[in-house]
Amino acid sequence: MPRAYDARAGARAVFDALLDARDQYGAKKEILEDQERNPLTYTDLVRAAFALGRKIASFTEKGERVGVMLPSSSAVVVTFFALHAFGRTPAMLNFTAGIRNLKSACKTAHVKTILTSRRFVDQGKLDDLIDALEDGRKIVYLEDVRAKLSLADKAFAAVAGAAPRRFRTPAKPSDPGVILFTSGSFGAPRGVMLSQGNLAANAEQIAAHIDLDPDWVMFNPLPTFHCFGLTAGVLLPLLTGMKAFEYPSPLHVKQIPPLIRDSKASILLATDTFVNQYARSADAGDLTGLKFVVCGAERVRDETHDLVAQRFGGVPLLEGYGATEASPVIAVNRPGDNRRGTVGPLLPGITVRIEPVEGISGGGLMHVHGPNVMAGYLNEAGGVDAPPGGWHDTGDVVEIDDDGHVRIKGRVKRFAKIGGEMVSLTAAEELAAGVWPDARHAVISLPDPKKGERLVLVTDRLDAAVAPLVSHAQTVGAPELAVPRKIVRVPEIPVLGTGKTDYVAIQRMAETEARAA
Repeated sequence: MPRAYDARAGARAVFDALLDARDQYGAKKEILEDQERNPLTYTDLVRAAFALGRKIASFTEKGERVGVMLPSSSAVVVTFFALHAFGRTPAMLNFTAGIRNLKSACKTAHVKTILTSRRFVDQGKLDDLIDALEDGRKIVYLEDVRAKLSLADKAFAAVAGAAPRRFRTPAKPSDPGVILFTSGSFGAPRGVMLSQGNLAANAEQIAAHIDLDPDWVMFNPLPTFHCFGLTAGVLLPLLTGMKAFEYPSPLHVKQIPPLIRDSKASILLATDTFVNQYARSADAGDLTGLKFVVCGAERVRDETHDLVAQRFGGVPLLEGYGATEASPVIAVNRPGDNRRGTVGPLLPGITVRIEPVEGISGGGLMHVHGPNVMAGYLNEAGGVDAPPGGWHDTGDVVEIDDDGHVRIKGRVKRFAKIGGEMVSLTAAEELAAGVWPDARHAVISLPDPKKGERLVLVTDRLDAAVAPLVSHAQTVGAPELAVPRKIVRVPEIPVLGTGKTDYVAIQRMAETEARAA
């Protein structure tokens, strides 16, 4: 059974929550590892945070928002806690977002200093990105910082590690915890300020929702600039006694499955896109040691459920749902109550309000309230605009079953008005997936002079045609309006660095095709 939900456990500063976990699970417990295979204990992590944090504090100001541009690794975790130990706010930068979006993010967050790694920049071929970001900002390489650690710095870290509450900068749950940026799936990313209490609360909510064992290992290949990767992949395991195994890229499809087995991972965090690829690439024993897989950020297809069940029958695939603005987890299925087609029940401490949406029957627009809901969006002046009354408009249309399981019908933006009827673009994608389950599909809408809007299917199935879609829709009883009559065939469906479908790029592709027709 999961532990009882304790709202007080969530009302903590992030560094204090780490120290509480150290006290509870043992200072010498191995808690963090990455592909370099040099595990760190709680004491190692705390000492490293104080050593690095002291150096960072020498060239930043208290309260400063410091950019962090690093892959998932022990280094990014140490850097995150180093900033907290000295009262700085990490601003996690999405290095896959492109120069324009990154410069906009730094401007919005008032980032003056960016922490990164020479090795990461070289391996990722990010020199052009660094050149663009250097305009008006200071780029600091962690290799250079570590090279300057003196004997006095190491002595300070040893003393501070022995009495960390005396040396860390005091913080309140309401103080800034992290700045993240929304995925940009449907437009320009927005800066989100999560408080320290938001982050600690969401970890506590998850631990009270799913029974977690401190002896387990959490394998996280997702980036920490993505809230799912940060909260579920780093903070949740560290604050609940599980080892966090960080891997720098979810794209390494052949390397990850054997490493999951070798690291003795118990839980894998991923998206539908990546789980599908891992399951296809994995050898028979690579994933069988997992207790379960948690998928977020995008809908899990039936094809992925079936594939995992066929190849690794005893491993449940749990679909969850969240938003950066909610730190991020709002609902998730449980291993003992895993219902395909839903994202599970709401986490404890979360209240929802469902508002009807004109033209859409059943369910409505979901607003959420709880200790995990953001401090607010960053505004142009660098301040924070709090959500009205603490309620966040998710932008998603949902239905909630009588027993509390949430079904996502689609985003409000993901409905088209065709001939006066509201049609779900997500439902149209599901039709395509029913016909060609092994392919990737995205449906968008374009203006239509006769019907208002029309559906366009963008797919990597190169022989896709309208006739099979119509036939399948008739078989399953789907409305004719939900069948796309225009198909754009592409070699690959574009995705964001988080694994989400890049609907902005797809919309451009469809519009270009329409102009050329």
